[in-house]
Amino acid sequence: MNMPVTLVVDDEPDIRELLDITLSRMNIRACCVETIKEARQLLDSQHFDLCLTDMRLPDGDGLSLVEYIQESGLQLPVAVITAHGSMDIAVSAMKKGAFDFLSKPVDLAALRQLVGNALQVSPNHSLEKDRRTRDTLLGESELMCEIRSKIQKVARNQAPIYISGESGSGKELVAKLIHQQGPRADKSFVAINCGAIPHELMESEFFGHKKGSFSGAIADKQGLFQAADGGTLFLDEVADLPLSLQVKLLRAIQEKKIRPVGEQHEVSVDVRLLSATHKDLAKMVQEGSFRQDLYYRINVIELSLPPLRVRAADIVQIAEHLLERLAKANQVPVPQFSRQALIALQQYSFPGNVRELENILERALALHEGDKIDVDDLNLQMTCDEAAKPHGDYNAEQMSLENYLEDVEKKALTAALEENRWNKTAAAKQLGMTFRSFRYRLKKLGLE
Repeated sequence: MNMPVTLVVDDEPDIRELLDITLSRMNIRACCVETIKEARQLLDSQHFDLCLTDMRLPDGDGLSLVEYIQESGLQLPVAVITAHGSMDIAVSAMKKGAFDFLSKPVDLAALRQLVGNALQVSPNHSLEKDRRTRDTLLGESELMCEIRSKIQKVARNQAPIYISGESGSGKELVAKLIHQQGPRADKSFVAINCGAIPHELMESEFFGHKKGSFSGAIADKQGLFQAADGGTLFLDEVADLPLSLQVKLLRAIQEKKIRPVGEQHEVSVDVRLLSATHKDLAKMVQEGSFRQDLYYRINVIELSLPPLRVRAADIVQIAEHLLERLAKANQVPVPQFSRQALIALQQYSFPGNVRELENILERALALHEGDKIDVDDLNLQMTCDEAAKPHGDYNAEQMSLENYLEDVEKKALTAALEENRWNKTAAAKQLGMTFRSFRYRLKKLGLE
């Protein structure tokens, strides 16, 4: 097996020597240069498995090298080395596609962990995991294809990801997929609902505590950051964190260190941080209930999940998959959906999204008779608009299923535009779509 090769770009001889020695002890060959010009020449002429670059170089900054690697289409993880306290620069680098960052003075344990993670990222590894994503995150609509593509991309780096979307839209599922596709897949995935922890216990839950540090602390306790060390920490409903803990969380992200309650010294931790909430964090920042600096740290990359009601074309596939899984779990034969039942599901607005769909199907499986699930078995709680629309308005002889689904999509797009006073950017974000995709759908459906 060929020895991995790392491109090291730094104009400080001491740093180059430190990185060279550390990498050689990991059986990795280091190719060291001092300038961006030299780095580009080598990148154009030979293969590398990893790039480590300083931010301040004689002929430019590391950000331009990150951009060059991304624009060249090289499947090469690049990590930037920043001055102590330069978190804003590190965030900028990750937004441009950097894999991760290291702060000076370089912590050798953190360096070895970063290099190990980076070398696990390869195109073949990613392709294998993308197939598993397609089997788990169902739907062949344009929206879901975009989401799967984004998951594949963001899983390759270590940037904090903010997953937004309505309750029940699959935020934790997406977080697990990002973890499973990334280089930390063989390490822990620790998920916590921030709204479920009493405020007075939050610091201990997140960072751990020492025995005797407070009344009831009868033994040392490991916190969530330590439990997820080397792996991924998923903070669900991060909007529910109190301001006092937001300050400590911000420091943990920036310094990659925590201080357990009652401990005198900080402890280094290495976690990939994923966050999610159904609330509008940007609005909370404006209102002062969520720290702006923390918002920018956890929202390096945003992944917005679309509600189920705007991807009616996926509902049949998801419903059939969920029903088969529920039937298997209950050890009963898998019933079929009547045509009218499928139409009713596609017309329903699903305020609870996929989670609500699963609850509806679980109830229908228990109560249906015969070998089919019909409309009455679903017991859908229709709104006035939905109830006014008869289930029989779909006629296979008069309207193809494709035209029917286009009609559903038109209504969803129009409703989003009306709710956002015809602001296309806001409507696209509400539906979990890129602006470009939103405009394409408007044009295709004749709504421009």
